[in-house]
Amino acid sequence: MQVRIDYKKGQVLQALRYHFISKREIKLMIIFVNVFALFAAILFAYKKVTPLAFLISSFVWLMIMLAFWWWLPATIYRKSATFRDIFDVSLQENHFSIGNERGSKTWAWREFSEMMETPNFFHLYFNSRSFFLLPKDAFSDSDQVHEARTLLKSKIPVKK
Repeated sequence: MQVRIDYKKGQVLQALRYHFISKREIKLMIIFVNVFALFAAILFAYKKVTPLAFLISSFVWLMIMLAFWWWLPATIYRKSATFRDIFDVSLQENHFSIGNERGSKTWAWREFSEMMETPNFFHLYFNSRSFFLLPKDAFSDSDQVHEARTLLKSKIPVKK
């Protein structure tokens, strides 16, 4: 199966958010920060902390949430030229290939450690920090998306 991919900024930013939120350590940190914020609000309501302490804790909560939701994905998007390029992708029985006018690269399916599906992308992971985003809108119709999903799931373990 051959497709031509062209990334859309909004979709890539959302996919990067999914990537970060799917990481265990980030999930735990977000839970911890939200519990901390809730605890600070309860203490403030019972007048156990000063308004300044509550304001500072609220500011810290806001900054951490903005970092994960906006700043981190935007920074990754800006630094990666990949998302501003157009590629030809080939999904074959034995390998995955990507290329453009500057070159090409082929990977055997065993080189991918896991796969995650989100609303707009298939995330193909090489390791926990390195992955390739395959946009679903590159496929011509839902049948082709289903065919790609079936092939990917048969070749790459699904991320839990």
